[in-house]
Amino acid sequence: MPYQGRRLRHYSLFTAGVVSLGLAGSAQAQIDDFDAMANPATADEPFKGQAELGYNKISGNSNSESLRAGADMTWFNAPWSYNLQLSAKSASDDEETSAEEYMVQGKTRYNLSQYNYLFGLARWDKDRFSGYDSQSTLVGGYGRQLLVGPPHSLAVEVGPGVRHDEFEEGGSDNVGLLYAGLDYDWQFSENSKFSQSLATEASDENIIGRSQTALTVAMNDSLALKVSYEVEFNDNPPPSASSQTDTTTGVSLVYSM
Repeated sequence: MPYQGRRLRHYSLFTAGVVSLGLAGSAQAQIDDFDAMANPATADEPFKGQAELGYNKISGNSNSESLRAGADMTWFNAPWSYNLQLSAKSASDDEETSAEEYMVQGKTRYNLSQYNYLFGLARWDKDRFSGYDSQSTLVGGYGRQLLVGPPHSLAVEVGPGVRHDEFEEGGSDNVGLLYAGLDYDWQFSENSKFSQSLATEASDENIIGRSQTALTVAMNDSLALKVSYEVEFNDNPPPSASSQTDTTTGVSLVYSM
């Protein structure tokens, strides 16, 4: 399929002329749809949760709105940890919807040793402009904690999986896939953290890749500023997809509870 261009999404939670609100369980917190599971061996409490809510409205020479909401909850019971993530994104330009996506993901991790673990992942994703009505993914495999931070944390995961695709134009398909993921955090100062997450689903039908890069800076005990850039790529999307590549940029104001 020929390259169909790039679709840009801007979910800005804190910019000039924008009304916004962010809520999180930590000044360093962030919502990440595809990060590796937190290590139960290093957890200092049985539960960690965070939520983010942002609304952006620009009027005048141009009219646009965007909404981004998410929740990320993790329970620890060593050697197990369990995670649930929910997210919703939407954007419109001149009252015409330009982006709309909903995601639910559950994940579990079982530590085999200090650095080795097994994981399972179940994900449901509905992106209005992806060419799919919905995608449901189930993956299981092996993970390796290469670095245990701070300051540096690095985990990699790989495993087989299956995905059920419901197409926007009708019909469905079941595909086998190979999943690989990477999650890196660098706490380079007491108040600042750099994060990079990568995930790939490779099948006979296509290759889907996701990336999120984020910088979070705590301004005080309650507030932090987060800048993020996300990329999602599908090398062979359905014909009704608006593009092969989606990018999302955001500047977030995060409040710690």
